[in-house]
Amino acid sequence: MNAPQDTAAAATTPRAAKRKKALIGLAAVVAVAGLAWGAYEWLVASHYESTDNAYVQGNVIQITPQIGGTVMAIYADDTDFVKAGQPLVKLDPADVNVTLQQAEANLAQAVRQVRTLYTNNGTLAAQVRLRQADIGKADADVKRAQDDYQRRQGLVGNGAVSKEELNHAGTQLADARAALAAAQAGVSAAREQLASNQVMTDGTSVEEHPSVQAAAAKVREAWIASQRAALPAPVDGYVAKRTVQLGQRVAAGAPMMSLVPLNQVWVDANFKEVQLRKIRIGQPVTLTADVYGKRVEYKGSVSGLGVGTGAAFALLPAQNATGNWIKVVQRVPVRIALDAQQVQKNPLRVGLSMDATVDVSKQDGKTLADAPRAASVSQTPVFASLDNGAEVEVRRIVAANSGRGGSTAANTSTASTANATAGTATAGAAPTRVASSTTH
Repeated sequence: MNAPQDTAAAATTPRAAKRKKALIGLAAVVAVAGLAWGAYEWLVASHYESTDNAYVQGNVIQITPQIGGTVMAIYADDTDFVKAGQPLVKLDPADVNVTLQQAEANLAQAVRQVRTLYTNNGTLAAQVRLRQADIGKADADVKRAQDDYQRRQGLVGNGAVSKEELNHAGTQLADARAALAAAQAGVSAAREQLASNQVMTDGTSVEEHPSVQAAAAKVREAWIASQRAALPAPVDGYVAKRTVQLGQRVAAGAPMMSLVPLNQVWVDANFKEVQLRKIRIGQPVTLTADVYGKRVEYKGSVSGLGVGTGAAFALLPAQNATGNWIKVVQRVPVRIALDAQQVQKNPLRVGLSMDATVDVSKQDGKTLADAPRAASVSQTPVFASLDNGAEVEVRRIVAANSGRGGSTAANTSTASTANATAGTATAGAAPTRVASSTTH
């Protein structure tokens, strides 16, 4: 009876031993895998922070007119590449040219009026000298009349001179004294007129006179407005979102198209708040774009961390003080600067998705910038030369109306000068494609 039981027990013992060995082996594998994973996390993964919530950002420059007008020509369309200074849109310059002509005429008139003030100084000075000469003559007449009156007064007693003659001599003396007083008053009036006129001219020249400077400022203002009838590209870039149409009446500040310089892009990577503990400015970043895949890898660096979460700066920020609040892990944008040569070799576009991995092994950087930038973020010299021709035009008008300019300079047409300058600026920056639309 015990033989079958002993046989079953003997068969169970090797099977249990195999199971035990298998369980021990599995436990060993799990332990080794856990140790390996822990070692990887400690030695490798803890040195990196990654996110796929990253997107390419760039400057989207709106092209807006600085003056109102009617669109006459459009020189660029969507996807076109344009160079800085190249004309994009041209407005009808008729109104601004008329304003410029009026300003130039007012400047010429102001110069001539100021010249009249300087000329009047000499005329009034001559009047003062003439009045002073009249005083001398009147004074001599008074002395002569007084001597005559005194001589006749001494002869009245012996009857040599009648009283009528004496009265006549007294009248002449009174008239001479009145003439002397009138001459003295005339000198005072002439001196006051001279002083008043000199106040308008002292310490300045015709070119620097306030009236001339005010009129010259109006010419510069009108000149700049005439140059703004052509809208140039402020930087090199690609045209996007063109909304302007031929014949459209646009107001100052109305958006007409956008310009995107793709050589000035960066990446905004939105990391979770728990990932920001070790991220510092200057840490290296490895990025890949969905448009190129893993075959193109970009090298960048952390250039700054946002000062608030995306929800804090949203158009409709979350109201966390309400009773139905649910905690949501927030994200903070981290700006990543890209290598310009890599971007030039493999261009990116605004809004593309990116995967970003930050190497946080170095902790010597700062979490926030503590000093202002040493230089401007971006700048353009395109608009700095708009008033160059204005100064030349002001000098020409002043010279032509101050007696120093020739007849040719004085008779030069203002509209021709303005149009020639605008034409030169347009011809100097030829567009990359034939004008998409023009009208006359």
